[in-house]
Amino acid sequence: MADLPGTMIAVGFDAPGGPEVLRPQAVAVPQPGPGEMLVRVAFAGVNRPDVVQRQGFYPAPPGASPIPGLEIAGEVVALGAGVDTDLAGRKVCALVSGGGYAEYCLAKAAHCLPVPPGLPLDQAAALPETLLTVWHNVFERGLARDGETILVHGGTSGIGSMAIMLGKLFGLTVIVTCGGPEKCAAALQIGAAHAIDYKAQDFVEEVKRITGGKGVHVVLDMVAGDYVARNLKCLAEDGRHVTIAVQGGARAEINMAVVMSRRYTLTGSTLRPRSDDFKAALVAEARAEAWPLVADGALRPVMDRTFPLAEAAAAHARMEAGEHIGKIVLAA
Repeated sequence: MADLPGTMIAVGFDAPGGPEVLRPQAVAVPQPGPGEMLVRVAFAGVNRPDVVQRQGFYPAPPGASPIPGLEIAGEVVALGAGVDTDLAGRKVCALVSGGGYAEYCLAKAAHCLPVPPGLPLDQAAALPETLLTVWHNVFERGLARDGETILVHGGTSGIGSMAIMLGKLFGLTVIVTCGGPEKCAAALQIGAAHAIDYKAQDFVEEVKRITGGKGVHVVLDMVAGDYVARNLKCLAEDGRHVTIAVQGGARAEINMAVVMSRRYTLTGSTLRPRSDDFKAALVAEARAEAWPLVADGALRPVMDRTFPLAEAAAAHARMEAGEHIGKIVLAA
């Protein structure tokens, strides 16, 4: 720490609001505690939870940095007690509970993944949040397995594009919904088996047509609200419905008799508030099962645009406009 600056530039906000409330400010460089590493941030991923936090609806969990940013990539420049000294100077990407929109960020050593040769740091920063979210919700909670079919809403979002690629690599047939023919074409290019334009087509009827009336085994839902009842009409018997966001509203009205008779499982999760131990276990499993695909180049994030850290407001505006295809990142 003696060779590092005392202050850094970070992007935060004083009060919730639109993208314009985000502003760069000078803050103290954090010091790593036990089990932590300080990473000099090269790039930070921009995610929907960052937007919701800025709007005032998703506060940082207790003990987390109030600075937005849930995933980073960069160089390890300082170590806390108990961290393997061999990690000093390594390039890593990390899942963090906050603080990513900054020049330096603390990360739990157990929540970091090594950046393999050939993986650019901007792409590395675009992986932890989406890869871990999809792995946990599709394969651990949704119990998806080789040969099954999954319906994913928001097929060209960061999560959606990762679900397409990871699903295809693990033997799933992926059906997505997208807003417009251009995004549907992009989703097919990414690897979706079918793309439904929800603005022009009834996705329930299209899923029925595509599956020959059988339905899908898993739905990965980011909309909630009135989509839930429609999603259930897309599920095959013993299907699993996994909610990871509530962009369409937090309340849903469903027929529980249908849930019982068709033996549906309804579940969901949020990653940020989970315990450090849970995240460490999730990172370890993803490192063993999915990270080899990153290491050999088979899995790469779909990249949209890179903004300078000082232009985080523009990055948020682009995400809120829904124009992006894949991941938006900030260059620190």
